[in-house]
Amino acid sequence: MIDPVVVARIRSLYFGEHWKVGTIARELGLHALTVQGALSDRVGWPRLPRPTPVAPYLGFIQLTLQKHPRLRATRIHEMLRVRGYTGGVRPVRRQVAELRPRRIEAFLELRTFLGEQAQVDWAHFGKVAVPGGQRALSCFVMTLSFSRALYLEFFFDQTQENFLRGHVRAFAHFAGVPRIVLYDNLRSAVLERLGSAVRFHPRLLELCAHYHCEPRACGVRRGNEKGRVERAIRYIRESFFAARTFATLADFNAQACRWRDEITQQRRWVQDPQRSVAEVLAEEQPHLLPLPTHPFDTDLLVTVQTGKTIYVPFDGNRYSIPPDHVGRTLTLAVSDTQLRILAGARELVSHRRSFQHGERVTAPGHVEALLAEKRRAAGSVPSARLRAAAPEVEAFLEAAFARGESAQAQTAQLLKILDRYGDAEFRAAVVEALRRQTTRASSVAFIAKCRQRASKAPLPLAVDFTRRPDLADLHVNPHPAEVYDELSSHDHDHEE
Repeated sequence: MIDPVVVARIRSLYFGEHWKVGTIARELGLHALTVQGALSDRVGWPRLPRPTPVAPYLGFIQLTLQKHPRLRATRIHEMLRVRGYTGGVRPVRRQVAELRPRRIEAFLELRTFLGEQAQVDWAHFGKVAVPGGQRALSCFVMTLSFSRALYLEFFFDQTQENFLRGHVRAFAHFAGVPRIVLYDNLRSAVLERLGSAVRFHPRLLELCAHYHCEPRACGVRRGNEKGRVERAIRYIRESFFAARTFATLADFNAQACRWRDEITQQRRWVQDPQRSVAEVLAEEQPHLLPLPTHPFDTDLLVTVQTGKTIYVPFDGNRYSIPPDHVGRTLTLAVSDTQLRILAGARELVSHRRSFQHGERVTAPGHVEALLAEKRRAAGSVPSARLRAAAPEVEAFLEAAFARGESAQAQTAQLLKILDRYGDAEFRAAVVEALRRQTTRASSVAFIAKCRQRASKAPLPLAVDFTRRPDLADLHVNPHPAEVYDELSSHDHDHEE
């Protein structure tokens, strides 16, 4: 469409200065047809609407919409067909869209008293990379409705426990509790509602009872009722979060605290630009409810059945437990910084909370205790009895295995030699066999037999275990004979 200023210039040059069409086109850099169109007498005149088949029924449509503003265009089309309309539904839709009365809802400005209300909401800030995967980043925001002072804290999830932690820390930051806390219909606050009846989350009710405040929910699709916290979230996105980097979640929250105290507290108060938010907050704090003696407990309690390892899983990571509690039912008490493992009311170990994926968190001493337990258990195997009688037997078995001998068969034969000749003779025979480099059980038996003949000492009597095979592997460490001599001497003294 030609600019009216250009049209006036063209007509002035043509009718007033008598320029030709081509000259005007070259001078103004236009096409000749454009210049001719501007010279037409119809240029600039408003175009009359084209007659449509709906035109005779416009009065009926307007009157119907005044009585029934939400009536659909398809229903009006059916009503027009009964009255003689023969066109399609599309022209009716266009006319209904133009004639339907538009009602714009008006809102009253909400005003609150000192210490009366706070507004709370979650805000999504996308995902961030952590070792092993990604975590969703969310921000808990609480705003005091009167002073507009805000509290913000970032978390890696929107669990109920983090929702409660945000409340506890926000109340501590404000050094008081507002009488009413207003929520949107988020799942952390509202479980169900029917009309004006609301069922709040039971843990939220416990927190409100602890701090003596009242939870309230906004009306359905009434986001304007909590506009203060919505504006605070937008302010956080634009003024703090944009183009900001961080290394850890703790580092990010530290940056948020500095920004909150140095920037947000110094901004102008909306109702009086001569005052800052910090000044109004100082005026509002004496009107807040006092804090209770103890903060609300926000730890998550999870019952777990441990498996066969010394680790229990939680939130994508694994945490160690003492080896003597493997296979038992334990309780995890989880905060946003610690994970405590409880056996009943007794705390077994406390770990740092990990937000990575696939990390194994091990407490000092747990692996060492497991290895010590394994070593004690190793004393029950047959080779352990041989090592107890003759530590040199380990080198003997390794040399025999290197020569191609079966370690299991050699162990069984050496046990028989040990039973026959005793610990001292067995060890002496093993040492001699190693010296001669004849690492076979038969060599140990030969050497032990030769030593026994040379000493002319009687062999210990063999015990028959055919009736009690369960005692065949029983081993009792022999005690020195002097112990029994002392016992007999004590008995003789008593008889005298």
